[in-house]
Amino acid sequence: MITTTTKFFIGIDVSKPYFDVSLMAVMNHSKQPVKSIQFENTASGIKLFEKWLRAQQVTMDEDSLVVIENTGIYHRLIWSFCSKAQLPIHIGNAAHIKWSFGIARGKNDKIDSLRLCNYAFKEADGLKASPSLDPSLLHLKDFIATRTKLLKQLSGIKTSIREMKDTNEKPHQKLMEKSLKEAIQGMQKSIKNIETEIKKIIAGNEAFKTNYNLLMSIPGIGHVTAAYLIACTSNFAGSPSGKQLACYAGVAPFEHSSGISIKGKTRVHRMANKELKRLLHLCALSATQHNQELKTYYNRKKNEGKHSMAVLNAVRNKIILRVAAVVKNQMPFKNNYKIAA
Repeated sequence: MITTTTKFFIGIDVSKPYFDVSLMAVMNHSKQPVKSIQFENTASGIKLFEKWLRAQQVTMDEDSLVVIENTGIYHRLIWSFCSKAQLPIHIGNAAHIKWSFGIARGKNDKIDSLRLCNYAFKEADGLKASPSLDPSLLHLKDFIATRTKLLKQLSGIKTSIREMKDTNEKPHQKLMEKSLKEAIQGMQKSIKNIETEIKKIIAGNEAFKTNYNLLMSIPGIGHVTAAYLIACTSNFAGSPSGKQLACYAGVAPFEHSSGISIKGKTRVHRMANKELKRLLHLCALSATQHNQELKTYYNRKKNEGKHSMAVLNAVRNKIILRVAAVVKNQMPFKNNYKIAA
């Protein structure tokens, strides 16, 4: 008896108003012509997309795969639909996917969806389906992102006031400070309210709460970094290793050499989650001051002639490796360091 197997590979290029879809059906290992179509990136557009998929007889199971780039917020409707329909979806890093294309000439939304479709077909065996959309996780991400923006704006206003103080006349300076006082107080109040909501979300989700408490057991890590780690890793979905987290945070050193002409020092890669790297830097500064083990390590390396930033990066690396370890083992960090007598 001959059985017919069909697999479906779907590439979707998402923008704010629209999303372009390219669908490739592979029947008994034979590729069929690709079909492309565009929908509005709205709730009604998602309904039409679902209707079109069913008309193409796309199966909502492991024989289908959707690939999209992480666009921040614009892909959320598609992610939500795929989660509810149990349609496997891979939300990939935009830079990683782009580099996989090699030298690519020409660009528009339809071409990008075709490239994503081919990427899904070629890399299907190595691509992991992203976890289902968790509303609590999205809420946490939104609050953390908003808090970060407000802090930057608040810092900018305060810096501007301080800089004007050296050039403005006192009456005018007082008037400026008075005019901005309510705005500053309002932003500070909003930040406090957001922090309260972040704590509520973590406390109300058992999985978040468990990993949050584990992270808080690591010397140097505080509330903000723990919450950010949960948000940016989707609560450690896929169980990332310490090396993967270190690369993601931009604290993993890589060799820089080639033959006999290039013999550079090891260095970290510039492509990283800059906000996570900034938070880990603050964690490292705190740990080298208040944790005896890391303080001793820092001083020893400095005395050996190491550059302070290189040592701090090593401390950041140690912290992120501990993050991966406590989450993987589901055990709080235990400090076995003993002070020499």
